[in-house]
Amino acid sequence: MKPNTQQLNDLVTQVRRDILRMVHAVNSGHPGGSLGCTEFFVAMYQNLMNREDTFEMDGIGEDLFFLSNGHISPVFYSVLARSGYFPVAELATFRKINTRLQGHPTTHDGLPGVRMAAGSLGQGLSVSIGAAQAKKLNNDQHIVYVLTGDGELQEGQNWEAIMYASAKKVDNLIATVDLNGKQIDGSTDEVLAMGSLKAKFEAFDWDVLEITEGNNLEAIISGMTEAKARTGKGKPVCVLLHTEMGNGVDYMMHTHAWHGKAPNDEQLEKGLAQNVSTLGDY
Repeated sequence: MKPNTQQLNDLVTQVRRDILRMVHAVNSGHPGGSLGCTEFFVAMYQNLMNREDTFEMDGIGEDLFFLSNGHISPVFYSVLARSGYFPVAELATFRKINTRLQGHPTTHDGLPGVRMAAGSLGQGLSVSIGAAQAKKLNNDQHIVYVLTGDGELQEGQNWEAIMYASAKKVDNLIATVDLNGKQIDGSTDEVLAMGSLKAKFEAFDWDVLEITEGNNLEAIISGMTEAKARTGKGKPVCVLLHTEMGNGVDYMMHTHAWHGKAPNDEQLEKGLAQNVSTLGDY
């Protein structure tokens, strides 16, 4: 049975707490984008994806998810743990020596839920296209999902992949872009303006839809359900997810400053006070 809206919102709050505590504990990590995508990850893993209870790397017979912008690993790890992939207590090992929870996801330690190493930006679309084509070859009707950052699309490899996916009619693929308009050095427009991503994806013959309330669970579930309904029609699907970096922690919002900076003790307590949970910290 899928969680109800209140249960999903409760989990969002707890995941925010996990993110803050994880990056604070090692004074390292990327809280801004993680907080901005919390609702998306909770919706995907708790409501939208058809996934198996046990993790198998081949992913046959289930939907697959690939994280391309791997620096937002805190939200990924938290949601994986709280979705049963590995013990929640393991979150306390984030970014420590010999942990399975490296700063960017890796595959060599076999962390359940992680299907690709995501240290270098710009590669997730290519990997997910390959996985989607493999599903077609195996007559597997499930969907492949990938999340990229908007700043990440400044990497040229993405556009080769985008061109390839439409040319080869990879229509079992949904690529979501975390469209928060910010990256480590400032706004995406200041660093390297990309114009209209909607127009660009459509020019590459993708089916594009937008979720304007990308930090609203109901809007995400509705929009991603619509995206899934558009698969299988000859075109890959792009979802432009408008999010707020640092969402849920007031001093981290409306700025790029918290892209890759950990809160100090006082800032941690302030952030936790804004996200009170009854689900239990690790």
